[in-house]
Amino acid sequence: MIKIKNTVLIGMLFLLCANLNAQQSTTVQPNIILIMADDLGYGELSCYGSKKVKTPNLDALAKKGIKFLDFHANGPVCSPTRAALMTGNYQQRSGVEGVITAANHREVGLSLNESTLAEELKILGYSTAMYGKWHLGYAEPFNPTYQGFDQFKGFVSGNVDYHSHIDQAGYLDWWQNKEIKDEKGYTTDLITNYGVDFIVNNNPTKTGKPFFLYLAQEAPHYPIQGRDDKPLREVGSGKFIRKVPKDSVATIYTKMIEIMDEGIGEVVKTVQKLGLEENTIIIFCSDNGAAGKRGDNGVLRDSKASVYEGGHRVPAIISYPEKITANQVSNATIMSMDFYPTLIDFAEGTPKKSLDGISIKKHLVSGKKIPKRELYWSFGNKKAMRDGKWKLVQNKSDGIEKVELFDLKNDLSEKNDLSASNPKMVKKMLFKINSWYKEVKTGVEEVSK
Repeated sequence: MIKIKNTVLIGMLFLLCANLNAQQSTTVQPNIILIMADDLGYGELSCYGSKKVKTPNLDALAKKGIKFLDFHANGPVCSPTRAALMTGNYQQRSGVEGVITAANHREVGLSLNESTLAEELKILGYSTAMYGKWHLGYAEPFNPTYQGFDQFKGFVSGNVDYHSHIDQAGYLDWWQNKEIKDEKGYTTDLITNYGVDFIVNNNPTKTGKPFFLYLAQEAPHYPIQGRDDKPLREVGSGKFIRKVPKDSVATIYTKMIEIMDEGIGEVVKTVQKLGLEENTIIIFCSDNGAAGKRGDNGVLRDSKASVYEGGHRVPAIISYPEKITANQVSNATIMSMDFYPTLIDFAEGTPKKSLDGISIKKHLVSGKKIPKRELYWSFGNKKAMRDGKWKLVQNKSDGIEKVELFDLKNDLSEKNDLSASNPKMVKKMLFKINSWYKEVKTGVEEVSK
């Protein structure tokens, strides 16, 4: 009898273990491709209403997943948004509140003490790579390969000549991992080609590991250059060695976006060809709104560097066929910093630290509403706060403070200042925005201005 009981018990344990193993085997970590455009405005994709720009590949990606109408970059300029993306927190906490410039900040960058999205995904078993614009530190000690990326090719400044790869201060800025080493080619195409090669060489069916690929495109940031144009910069000077004819700027600018879209199509095609599409999350967004009169922010007020909507409300698309229902439009208010906890959540991990960003996984997968929260922006002497439909804008100039209140539900273009008729709301939001700013800046040393 004892032998029979032991045999039955062993059999039951075997079936239980087999069942657990079967359940575990169905939990496959998704591959992640995060594509960030540079200075792309809210109205510059055809799926967001553009009549000038043709972006069939991004339009197709939107149809396969979710298009966001209320997505926001954490900052209205480059470096702050990228710091928030990498840390999952408001950029003020890491001291990257302004642009890390080529002329004045060559020895500073995102602290290596920060735990980045790439580092956490690497711990969870991911192969990681970044190609394109870093803009979180010029000096080699701040290189992306020290921040969780197995591979890095691209540039570390705010922008480079698309052909000569010279930055604004006249330095060659093209890196192969930790070394400055140029490679001939148009920046947009090089970044695309690096991404395609990485996907092929890190096919999970061969490596047994999922991958995280961060493609930080330069387009459509200036200098305005097409695929076949000549260089505008040379070593030793950030000044342009030739001028782009004014009547050609709009045409070239449009083509720059379309070439980026073409490259995204190549990336998606590679994923499909390898049979990875169902289990690959593809994210597309911009780091801030379009610059000045050159770009198109649609109906939104103002542009890059502003805390009005045109400075930070940007296009965003997420596709994940295995989990996300196709052809959705979301009005949820999302921030760049939310990608960190969301992707860690999809990768079956838990962030090692508390974050300002939140996971939107349940919203993406099942449409669950985002928890109510207040959101903040700050750049220079400008601040903004969002509380539901309400947005407070605080601008200081020459010691004079101007406070405005907008109802974004009924006034997306921020034309009607309602502060005079809502003094209690203004007082409440001013208190909160000032308290928030004081809290996120406590004990932080700024690395840029």
